[in-house]
Amino acid sequence: MSADILLVITTFPDEESAGRLARALVEQGLAACVNVLAACHSTYRWQGKVETAAEIPLFIKTTRERYAAVETRIRALHPYDLPEIIAVALTTGLPAYLEWVRKETEPSCAVC
Repeated sequence: MSADILLVITTFPDEESAGRLARALVEQGLAACVNVLAACHSTYRWQGKVETAAEIPLFIKTTRERYAAVETRIRALHPYDLPEIIAVALTTGLPAYLEWVRKETEPSCAVC
């Protein structure tokens, strides 16, 4: 079933902190892959004011089972008070790729 695979999207203020999170999530088996994208400009309302900032978007491929741990890790490494963390359930995709995401994010038996 594809719906157990999630695409988690977040943004970071700089490449260094984005890369640090990407590496941590993959090394800890919380994500199979993290795409660190080119900087973009975000416009948003924060505390009653319209703000603009350069941000680094991240696309995190994980499973519904690992989402809570991914969110916890993002919050621990994120410098924002309220980081963008959204998850989109994938309804379809290349079956072999989706299976790879599942396999790469399975909890290790070493901690079973």
